[in-house]
Amino acid sequence: MKYFVSIGTRTFDVEVDGTRVTVDGVGVETDLAAVSGTPLYHLLLGGESWTVAVEPLEPLEGADRWALGLVGERVEVLVQDEQARGTEAASGTDRRGGDGTVRAPMPGLVVRIEVAEGQQVAAGTGLVVVEAMKMENELRAPRSGTVRTVHVAVGQAVEKGASLVTLASPEPSG
Repeated sequence: MKYFVSIGTRTFDVEVDGTRVTVDGVGVETDLAAVSGTPLYHLLLGGESWTVAVEPLEPLEGADRWALGLVGERVEVLVQDEQARGTEAASGTDRRGGDGTVRAPMPGLVVRIEVAEGQQVAAGTGLVVVEAMKMENELRAPRSGTVRTVHVAVGQAVEKGASLVTLASPEPSG
């Protein structure tokens, strides 16, 4: 089965065939075992052993979301299979909102706003940090553009789907 795994601004092609996993064309043997009664997994990856904390997050359209804790770091990961990715591409759906609006993926509290209206941003730039379940989630720009509107303020509680930041398309250079 083929998956597309996004971490920050990078997307990796991942193919899984039994215990063989190929990431961007590089194959490695893996084994994954859940630690019963905990959110932890033991991962054997190419002969190296890792303990990974796994927290499912609210999915975005066409993609599963996970928070992974590894070596003291927390990483948010989006995972799509080939079928979901094909459906999204065919429909022109944007996971973050087709109108350029980044929306809250879950209820939470705005703890930091990292941009200002009128600011130019590149794809992957941090926009807003929302705290949910005692974890901070940095929401990033899905594409380059100009911050048209910041819809929230620090300390504001938001519901799932609430508009956080709207981006205008980049101006053509000329």
